[in-house]
Amino acid sequence: MNYKSTRGHDVPQTFSEILLGGLAPDGGLYLPQQYPQISADELESWRKLSYADLAYEILARFCDDIPAEDLRALTRKTYTADVYCNARAGDNTADITPLRKLGDEAGAPLYLLGLSNGPTLAFKDMAMQLLGNLFEYALARAGQELNILGATSGDTGSAAEYAMRGKRGIRVFMLSPHRKMSAFQTAQMFSLQDPNIFNLAVQGVFDDCQDIVKAVSNDLEFKSRQKIGTVNSINWARVVAQVVYYFKGWLLATDGPGQKVSFCVPSGNFGNVCAGHIARMMGLPIDKLVVATNENDVLDEFFRTGIYRVRKAAETYHTSSPSMDISKASNFERFIFDLLGQDAGKLAQLFRDVDTKGGFDLSGTPDYERIRQFGFVSGRSTHEDRVATIRDLSSRYGITIDTHTADGVKVAREHLSAGTPMVVLETALPAKFADTIREALGREPERPAAFEGIEALPQRFEVMPADAAQVKAYIARHTGL
Repeated sequence: MNYKSTRGHDVPQTFSEILLGGLAPDGGLYLPQQYPQISADELESWRKLSYADLAYEILARFCDDIPAEDLRALTRKTYTADVYCNARAGDNTADITPLRKLGDEAGAPLYLLGLSNGPTLAFKDMAMQLLGNLFEYALARAGQELNILGATSGDTGSAAEYAMRGKRGIRVFMLSPHRKMSAFQTAQMFSLQDPNIFNLAVQGVFDDCQDIVKAVSNDLEFKSRQKIGTVNSINWARVVAQVVYYFKGWLLATDGPGQKVSFCVPSGNFGNVCAGHIARMMGLPIDKLVVATNENDVLDEFFRTGIYRVRKAAETYHTSSPSMDISKASNFERFIFDLLGQDAGKLAQLFRDVDTKGGFDLSGTPDYERIRQFGFVSGRSTHEDRVATIRDLSSRYGITIDTHTADGVKVAREHLSAGTPMVVLETALPAKFADTIREALGREPERPAAFEGIEALPQRFEVMPADAAQVKAYIARHTGL
């Protein structure tokens, strides 16, 4: 299996060659030269597999340059009940991603797929724990070191840092928007005292952090000298690891071949739902992929109108679902590449327009008309919607959900089809967003014992302006390279 850039860089790369990097040399994102196809018979044969062995079966299609016995050992090391031990009472932690039926609404079974049982209580752990083990394996095999540069709007940072803390040969430099995450999210990151973890609080919004990561990645000389890699969803390995839980969710929600399932995905950076798109391209019987945004609705606007209009920092809202406070979806390029029939030249021009004009317009074009062929629909949720949905699920089903998952449930309900299961992907445990849970339910959300009092722990971070040159200087000072 070889990989190509969405922007046309034509030197084929193996999985191991792109694992430790981020952007392709031409600034594009990596995709496989072809999507592996999974037959209905293969899919049925996977019904009794553990999550770890299902992950092996899917990942083996994408990373065939890692010996099979090593890859299987890595998935089995990653996906254990000891690592994913924060399941809600009554859920089966052995499933890693337990599926809970909420009820039948509008003639459709409505489900919640539990993805937040990992060490940082967010779905990002599903891929990041594997990425940490893959990185350590690849670096040891090559005798190399890696300096990871990432950006987070809330959950990616803590998931990356918990996955990489103490890993041999790895340092993590994580950018986050200063004072724009929840207190719990901030404490998860900034309370870590591991010497290989560096937290930089950027004076700006998430998109400023993301722009810095891309600017550093595009400085090929600096990237090479400083051995820069990434854990953001521009990293292909992270996206493909997320493909696994779409297959698991489909297997848990069905009982026979060919049955269609829809998935609703709270979305900001498009990485999570992009994994669903890839699963569908592999042959998973997905009916709809429902993109749920908050007030930062750049993705909803595109799927409704064909206009992709990046918001400026001043137009990016700070909301009660902060992990989705994103107005430039860095992973969106992978889907647009497929939408354009993998025309790299056309795609490169569109994303030059993003850089120079702030977006592009496909409305009224044959390209935009093909969106429905890929199963995508979308919707938008507000703070009032989140609060109402949290209250409704608490009273109706006796379950407390976080703010991002509430965005997902609200939008999922707008796209139900009688007889077709709708699976909402859980984003995080509600403990991470206590302020809104108190507003909605008048009580504190439950939190795992290990996180009691985390906000009071000493925090270690450095405030920095939104300036790529200063970030590069900081990295150079702390690597000595």
